[in-house]
Amino acid sequence: MSKLYVIGIGPGGLEHMSLRAKKAIEESDIIVGYIKYIEMIKPLIQGKEIYANGMRGEEDRCREALRLSKDKVVSVVSTGDSGIYGMAGLILELKKDEVVEVIPGITASSAAAAVVGAPLMHDNCNISLSDLMTEYEAIKKRVELAAQGDFVISLYNPKSKGRPHYLRECIDIIKKYRTENTPVAVVRHALRQGQEYTLFTLENFDESIVDMFSIVIVGNSKSFIKEGVFITPRGYKVGKEQ
Repeated sequence: MSKLYVIGIGPGGLEHMSLRAKKAIEESDIIVGYIKYIEMIKPLIQGKEIYANGMRGEEDRCREALRLSKDKVVSVVSTGDSGIYGMAGLILELKKDEVVEVIPGITASSAAAAVVGAPLMHDNCNISLSDLMTEYEAIKKRVELAAQGDFVISLYNPKSKGRPHYLRECIDIIKKYRTENTPVAVVRHALRQGQEYTLFTLENFDESIVDMFSIVIVGNSKSFIKEGVFITPRGYKVGKEQ
């Protein structure tokens, strides 16, 4: 049998991985992934052949996974959902006649949202602030249009040493369309070891605690905090006659 699974392993804790993802890994002869992702699933891959490399080796990993899958069952793993800033798109762009199955996982914004309450209950979007693949001017335009459209906004890759000011600049863009009491959540290591979170408003938001292990969720015009829980109402008439 030959096949390539493209698997989203979720936030990193094995208990948050789907049953389908675990089964596909069990079926696989070879596991391909970024070194740190391989470490996260170590208990599941004992005795399997491993192909791992470092950050920014995505294309090499995908090409090798496709090559190996011609006569073996291979899993290429990404944290979160493989189709959201993961490997699924690149694999599908590169594939020729290989058999590929994409298996979804819990993405970082969903994981972070579960930690702080229900901030994504209405229309929302994910925007990465990393400019490795996207020009920063395009990123800022997307942030502005999402803010103008009153989307709840989840910011991936919000801050790094190489771009320390992007988050502040994008928060300032959002402020043009939101009131100062709009909730903002910063969640680090969502649903995995080391998890911590802080709730802010746009007025008192402190970017100094944010790093690349964080997700920042900014509420829409209706979002609020109730007893320490971040909620974006869907529109139900709570407490009123139907």
